[in-house]
Amino acid sequence: MGGFLIRQKYYDMTDKVIENIIDTYLQRSIDTGLNSLSGNVEPEMRMPDSSNEDGQRGWLPVTSKVTDEEINEFEGRLGHKLPADYILFLKYKHFYELNISEASFCSHPVNTWRASLTEMIFNGYNKKYLIERGLIPFAHWSDWGLLCFDVNRNFLTAHYPIVLWDHETVDWHEDFCISFRSLLKKLDKDDQKGREQD
Repeated sequence: MGGFLIRQKYYDMTDKVIENIIDTYLQRSIDTGLNSLSGNVEPEMRMPDSSNEDGQRGWLPVTSKVTDEEINEFEGRLGHKLPADYILFLKYKHFYELNISEASFCSHPVNTWRASLTEMIFNGYNKKYLIERGLIPFAHWSDWGLLCFDVNRNFLTAHYPIVLWDHETVDWHEDFCISFRSLLKKLDKDDQKGREQD
């Protein structure tokens, strides 16, 4: 019961650190013209008059419409609770791409976000190396790995540590951050450091 109350207290908060980091990198995508993709864009997220000759269509992030009921339904399908700070992330903005440092987060479009996460978790790399071992992926790392929640630890509060899994060495992963919130802060710091060195 205590773990549930801790999670609920965090879940009810807004987290300006998470929001500021998301806003910074989504705005960077817009400013650099990287907010376009081929294929369908949800009507609520389409940039007006943004189609070009290559079939690319611009998109804009929008306020998240994720509901508590959708979160509960997805957690039921997953068989695990989601971390409170990750729920704040899901309930803040919808986007097609969010890149921070070496991390590329799972696409989170309005209306179809659960399908995107389901695809990454259950239909990406072989389940026996990930979800069946208690590793739930939520972001790609560079071109060789995934960032995952390790649900084998801290399961009472769902305050899972983040691990980095290498798809070329499937039995290997290493601790990366103590929480999703700390991950965003680390990625932001690493991104800034990389830009200073360029």
